[in-house]
Amino acid sequence: MDDEHERLALAGVCERLSERYPDLDPALVEAAVRVSHLELNGNPIRDFVPLLVEHAARDRLAFALRNPSPAEGQSSRPLSSPPAHDPAPAATLHSVQEAY
Repeated sequence: MDDEHERLALAGVCERLSERYPDLDPALVEAAVRVSHLELNGNPIRDFVPLLVEHAARDRLAFALRNPSPAEGQSSRPLSSPPAHDPAPAATLHSVQEAY
């Protein structure tokens, strides 16, 4: 798999995970994908990297939802947002990185 195909496949991973976790900030989903992708740098066989990244990022996001960081605020919405319902616990980049 060349770099361009891998980049497009990773964009698809971000899109699928954003659909799977609609209550999470898309930037958090992208961060989980990037962290998972960085762990596979240097791997000479790239064909399965997008699949492995998707599984690792999905696991990170699920962990982050189950274990929100106590050091972070309880809400992930900006202060300017109206206080709509928060159906999922606030997952943060910190809790995504703690997953591994």
